Amino acid sequence: MIGFVSSLVPILGGVLDKILPDKEAKDKAKAALMEQLLMQEHELKKAAADTIKAEAASSHWLAANWRPITMLIFVGLITARWFGYAAPNLSEAEYIKLWDIVELGLGGYMIGRTAEKIMPSVVDAMKKKENK
Repeated sequence: MIGFVSSLVPILGGVLDKILPDKEAKDKAKAALMEQLLMQEHELKKAAADTIKAEAASSHWLAANWRPITMLIFVGLITARWFGYAAPNLSEAEYIKLWDIVELGLGGYMIGRTAEKIMPSVVDAMKKKENK
């Protein structure tokens, strides 16, 4: 999601550049826009984290473990290919998709945790800048 938010900023910033002629109003609008996008991103990440926590805390074994099992299977398929044990009909594109899923699963967790920890300070800094 962070990539999605960062891709919206230049687009919406360009729209604001065309609509608002006053530089101060434009900067204030961009700061408010960024703050809203970051807050929305934070809410989405929080909802996803709450879902994962609920699954992990589930009394049902499969509900609590399906994500780690899925990631382990994908890692196993990639590792098997490195050692030459791949399905004969597994194409290069499918292999790359598996690798993308593993990167998303592992990287998404680390990025999500980092964003969760720094998001409040970013929002506070933007509010302080806006109040100046």
